[in-house]
Amino acid sequence: MARKLICRTSEVPANGLKECEGDGVRLLVANSGNEYFAVQAQCPHQDVPLCEGIYDGSVLVCHQHLWQWDIRTGAAMGIAEMPLQRYDVTVEGDAIYVGSQGAIDVGELFNGIGAGTLQALVQLARREEFAAGSVIYKLGDPAEDFFVLESGRVEFQIGRDERVNPAGFILRKGEVFGWAALLENHPQRIASAKALEASALLRVNGKQALKLLESDPAAGFLVMRRLSGLIARFLAAAGAR
Repeated sequence: MARKLICRTSEVPANGLKECEGDGVRLLVANSGNEYFAVQAQCPHQDVPLCEGIYDGSVLVCHQHLWQWDIRTGAAMGIAEMPLQRYDVTVEGDAIYVGSQGAIDVGELFNGIGAGTLQALVQLARREEFAAGSVIYKLGDPAEDFFVLESGRVEFQIGRDERVNPAGFILRKGEVFGWAALLENHPQRIASAKALEASALLRVNGKQALKLLESDPAAGFLVMRRLSGLIARFLAAAGAR
């Protein structure tokens, strides 16, 4: 979404929230003292409207399952497992403008790493588009690249034959899949992915990304720790189903 007038400062309560819409995207604008921030309008857990949540001017809490986030950064806090997608905010007079960050910036795997390393990852990415129903990859395919979802919806399935999770996991913007490309000794896909609607993806070569992360040990440690948690969460959810 390009920079767009989303609302007026007078429409957002002091240390309060206002749900807005821009180019068909629902956003939540928050006031924190003299500053304004914008994040996705729905909880990434079960799509609960966050405008109904609890907000103290700093921390936003979903009232359904008590996931919480730092409103300034969108970073997950407490038991929350995913960050919020946030949007760049510019205030001119009483007008609040917002613009979207890139998919890699908001992804739970890379959110918060150093700006230089993040920009280098962005430069590695190649944007690709898939029509609704397209198979992005299937079980057993070579696992050379991983993907970041930029727009659309992708179904990610773990398993083999009759043991494949029939419902799969529906991925959202910024989520990473195809992460076998970031693992040693996993040359083939261990899951499948399909575009449920027209979708845009960022494709990143796994070996190049790992080489880049090796040059920034702090970022590499953070990404690998998050990746291990991401894999454990998907496998646990698949087993529970």
